[in-house]
Amino acid sequence: MISKNYTVKYKVPFSDLLPIYEEIKDELTPAIEKIYKKGDFILGESVKLFEQEFADYCGAKYAIGVSSGTDALFLSLKALGIGLGDEVIVPAYTYIATAFAVTYTGAKPVFVDINEDNYCMNMDCLEKAITENTKAIIPVHLYGQSCNMNKLKNIATKHNLKVIEDAAQAHGAIYKPLNKRVGSIGDLGCFSFYPSKNLGAFGDGGIITTNSEELYKKVFMLRDCGRINKYEHIIIGRNNRLDTVHAAALRIKLTRLDKWNELRQKSADYYNSLLKDVQEVVTPKVSEYSSHIYHVYAVRVKNRDNVINHLRQNGIGALIHYPIPLHLQKAYESLGYKQDDFPISEKVASEIISLPMFPHITKEQIELVVTTIKESF
Repeated sequence: MISKNYTVKYKVPFSDLLPIYEEIKDELTPAIEKIYKKGDFILGESVKLFEQEFADYCGAKYAIGVSSGTDALFLSLKALGIGLGDEVIVPAYTYIATAFAVTYTGAKPVFVDINEDNYCMNMDCLEKAITENTKAIIPVHLYGQSCNMNKLKNIATKHNLKVIEDAAQAHGAIYKPLNKRVGSIGDLGCFSFYPSKNLGAFGDGGIITTNSEELYKKVFMLRDCGRINKYEHIIIGRNNRLDTVHAAALRIKLTRLDKWNELRQKSADYYNSLLKDVQEVVTPKVSEYSSHIYHVYAVRVKNRDNVINHLRQNGIGALIHYPIPLHLQKAYESLGYKQDDFPISEKVASEIISLPMFPHITKEQIELVVTTIKESF
């Protein structure tokens, strides 16, 4: 049993956003003041500028700011016309919002297992899950590295399926065979700007990238009440816009994203060096076809509950991403999945621990985390 009754103050928090704020505050204050003076709080100038800058960063032609990563997935599915009676394949091991977005459209999420090495969708399992009702695949670039997109796209092309990249945890990750950033490879790419992401807003936010002008125009209307002008609505849309204040902050942060990702990579390397001789710990494996930007530094241990309790009791802000695979969530019991249907997802979910990781984590903090892990054994 994982203890929830701990009140110790964290010596090493899971994530510390204050140093990021301190780094950007001199630019942030005048940017927000400009919005107040201009009064363009909804779809203002900063939104338009950020959309273009983020599209350029990803190597995509278009980007549309939306209200969250979940809404990015939902609107992408709607833009593709996916709905009742359709099936969309998603990994069994990821955050549940990926599946929820499918359910919101009326379609059915179909789960497949993951690879044990990088925790992304297993391409050998993917094709077996395709039926005549399958319309799309949502690969999740989990924890900060890309799925094998060439294999996935070959399968998608063979079966005439659309591809929506869930890049909510992989801002800036590169798929090496194509030398492209994630979000620019599938039909649409979806990102979250939840505050703790590698690129985070001051609340919920998201964005959709695409190289299709047709899909861009559909999403552009869908996110803003389906209108072509203030009071003329030509499709059933939603209010899923990215706020101007968030966009202003994201513009400032985007210029530092690569640097912050590099800091995460150096911290991951230091973790790896300190844990390499600890046989009880499985450290992250980086796929040869992807860079890794370590949104999460996830390790695996057999006696996970004991380890995470010891970490928390000693002031280490460790978390679990994710303790219950999607096919075993009560919300999806009606789909009829059962224990052992996806053994790798279940194994990983029972062993995974996310250790503290943020751009400004210090070597001393990492050393304390590793020392405390060793003590737990």
